[in-house]
Amino acid sequence: MNIFHVLFKSSIGKKVIMALTGIILFGFVIGHLTGNLQIFSHPDKINAYAHFLESLGPALWAIRLFLLAVVVLHIWFAAQLTLENRRARPVGYDKQITLRATLGSRYMRYSGVVVLAFIVYHILHFTVRMTHGPEAYPMTILADGAAVRDVHSMMVLGFQNPLLSVFYLISVGLLSWHLNHGLVSMFQSLGLRTRVWTGALEKVVAAICILYFLGNAAIVVGVMSGQVRIQNPQVAGYACRTNCEICGARTAEAITESAETSEDNQS
Repeated sequence: MNIFHVLFKSSIGKKVIMALTGIILFGFVIGHLTGNLQIFSHPDKINAYAHFLESLGPALWAIRLFLLAVVVLHIWFAAQLTLENRRARPVGYDKQITLRATLGSRYMRYSGVVVLAFIVYHILHFTVRMTHGPEAYPMTILADGAAVRDVHSMMVLGFQNPLLSVFYLISVGLLSWHLNHGLVSMFQSLGLRTRVWTGALEKVVAAICILYFLGNAAIVVGVMSGQVRIQNPQVAGYACRTNCEICGARTAEAITESAETSEDNQS
């Protein structure tokens, strides 16, 4: 029996691929959250981070295509395993299986569909930048003078929309739920889950998933509460209260004061 048949044809192989792709995707979402949490720092930090990623050029697209392939494999084999389970399950045994199954395992495919829809929209929103008008994708100037995309303002503008924020929280909540079941199943598929430490494993995984949800929710709450605000004076609806430290623009009051001072000196 060759390795191709073991991995892509057998149920065990499919579960291993599900586990491996799951590890990769879990690492990505944690890294993605870590980058997004920079929104609580000075706008230059997350904008410089996003600019660095864009500066990777072809390498960034290679990473994106790799992640896309991982997502496709994960979904494809999840669908195959679901169909196999349905074909193998006796009709009279269905009720007993349902009662014994956890809520997470029974609704994994449904949460996966919602998460997939969220991922597609998220890419269209921030990567392809086609879900909103040009005003939703402003530019800004870093402290070193580099002109970059103002990702900080993009995120704030996005989460100022209550419907988008609610959709985001629901999607992240379902993703956290999906991860909670998926990570435990991953250890089992790789033969690393034993009766001795299953209880501890489930608690650690649950804690990680809760922290992941709270981290994403903190961003939404920070924007909706006004704790995180747009600091780019070029963005519509924003009014500088002090001289801008980002682009060097001055407030109307500062300009008027400067003009009055100049007139006094001339007289």
